[in-house]
Amino acid sequence: MKKVALLLIVLLGVAHFATLSRCEDDVAEEKADSDEEDSDDDDEEEEEEEDDDGTEVKEENGVLVLTNNNYDTFMEGRDTVLIEFYAPWCGHCKQFAPEYEKIAQTLKENDPPIPVAKVDATVASDIASRFDVSGYPTIKIMKNGEAVDYDGERTEKAIVARVKEVAQPDWKPPPEATLVLTKDNFDETVNNADIILVEFYAPWCGHCKHLAPEYEKAAKELSTRSPPIPLAKVDATVESEIATRFDVTGYPTIKIFRKGKMFDYNGPREQRGIVDYMSEQAGPPSKQVQAIKQVQELIKDGDDAVIVGVFSSEQDAAYEIYIEACNTLREDFTFRHSFSSEVAKLLKASPSQIVIVQPEKFRSKHEPASHTLAVEDSTLVSEVQEFFKKHVTPLVGHRKPSNDAKRYTKRPLVVVYYGVDFSFDFRKATQFWRSKVLEVAKDFPEYTFAIGDEEDYAEELKSLGLSDSGEEVNVGILADGGKKFAMQPEEFDSDVLRDFVMAFKKGKLKPIIKSQPVPKNNKGPVKVVVGKTFDEIVLDTQKDVLIEFYAPWCGHCKKLEPDYLALGKKYKGEKNLVIAKMDSTANDVPNESYKAEGFPTIYFAPSNSKQSPIKFESGDRTVEALSKFLEKHATKLSQKRDEL
Repeated sequence: MKKVALLLIVLLGVAHFATLSRCEDDVAEEKADSDEEDSDDDDEEEEEEEDDDGTEVKEENGVLVLTNNNYDTFMEGRDTVLIEFYAPWCGHCKQFAPEYEKIAQTLKENDPPIPVAKVDATVASDIASRFDVSGYPTIKIMKNGEAVDYDGERTEKAIVARVKEVAQPDWKPPPEATLVLTKDNFDETVNNADIILVEFYAPWCGHCKHLAPEYEKAAKELSTRSPPIPLAKVDATVESEIATRFDVTGYPTIKIFRKGKMFDYNGPREQRGIVDYMSEQAGPPSKQVQAIKQVQELIKDGDDAVIVGVFSSEQDAAYEIYIEACNTLREDFTFRHSFSSEVAKLLKASPSQIVIVQPEKFRSKHEPASHTLAVEDSTLVSEVQEFFKKHVTPLVGHRKPSNDAKRYTKRPLVVVYYGVDFSFDFRKATQFWRSKVLEVAKDFPEYTFAIGDEEDYAEELKSLGLSDSGEEVNVGILADGGKKFAMQPEEFDSDVLRDFVMAFKKGKLKPIIKSQPVPKNNKGPVKVVVGKTFDEIVLDTQKDVLIEFYAPWCGHCKKLEPDYLALGKKYKGEKNLVIAKMDSTANDVPNESYKAEGFPTIYFAPSNSKQSPIKFESGDRTVEALSKFLEKHATKLSQKRDEL
């Protein structure tokens, strides 16, 4: 019995174990199935996440939202789309939003519907940059992927009407108002135009792309003027012969032509500015005066020399020479002419004479009150222009930011700084100090003298180290090559000024140069130049020098840094070639030939022509491009290198 009972217990145990094993296997299978289902769910979620890659176009209040990720996909194959580029913080955009939503609803109901979208230009910067968006809101109608600018009223009626017009199957953009000039039509067009504005551009130039829409708008507006003023453009990369003929070295270069004669364009680069500037340029460079009172007022209250040409009539040959001379200098001088015998008598002039009269406040016993030039048939235009330039500035004039670039570019320039004010209450004090300067200026005709208000030239005084001198009157000399000299602070008088100018003339003064400390170790592939070492390194006539002027905060400079370092390493073995750089924010550049108006600016200074450096103009600042530029102009290179 015991054996039977024991056998039953064993059998029951085996059966229970088998059951348990089957249960564990079932659980394992169920767990495996469950894990497989979970894995499938995870795969589905991952697939969903992969599908959500930002290309989905969402809608806000009926307006589609386009981004860098979904723009191209959405636009593919679409005929017409209205797009607003906006900034979330822009007040005009917020004000326009309800109107834009109405437009979206109206165009959605059109047959066929026309999509209306918006782009946050502060986020989708790639798209905004592609279409040169620089203000908000900017509205564009996309026709088969090409942008059509919208410049009309920001109303539902006006925008919807324009969009429907562009959406027509047979719609084509109107021809450009800007003329396209090539070697086949350039001379004929320019030579026959009384006045024409010509832009020389490069297709890859960012500044040219930015200018293009403004230039075209100005061309349209000026084409409706009576008489119209044509605007034209030349692709300088294709028409290289024309570009070379007119010394085009940078883009865009804009020139005015009058009957084929070229004049500099110094005007704005946006629609309204271009229109206003060219409208002014199209008028005569000299204004007619008929009454002596007009001339008397200019002499009594003027701030600049009064230039008046006296002629018998418009048919006077001297008048034609005068007008041609005025055209080139119309931005630098104020010209008048008269056919009146009374005006001639006032000026003590005869017909065919030009008179320059200084305003009363600039007159002195040390200089003539007026200068006269007789214009004959043989008188050259250049001679008339030299007459203007020679006599327009008084012995001691008032230098101001408004006339600095027109009257006071000649060096050396002696500037006496104090509280200059010609108003009634302060005129006496102003003239008191000016009279002391006149006493010295008369004895140094080779120098230009001027007075300048200390507040107008606060930065200049600071650069001279005189801003905290404590003196009522300070003096500086701005010399050739960008060098500056400061008079040691002391009580001002004619004798003190005379001694200072004489010391300068004898070469006894040391220039004031803002400079970082001279580097102790300067043996790297890119040599560091500071204000104090500029002449020593850059103007070394034994070596060619490539120098980059940079600013530490400049993003373009930071981007260039590794390539510029690689360039330095590439040419490190060249004993007569220096690759250099200079922080323009911490150092003076004591040579005006090396102007850096933006960063980075790169110049090549050949060993045989240090005062005529060659500016690197290409937008492609790579090792390859810089090497090509360097090797093209090098005078001391021992061998050519094509590879790093």
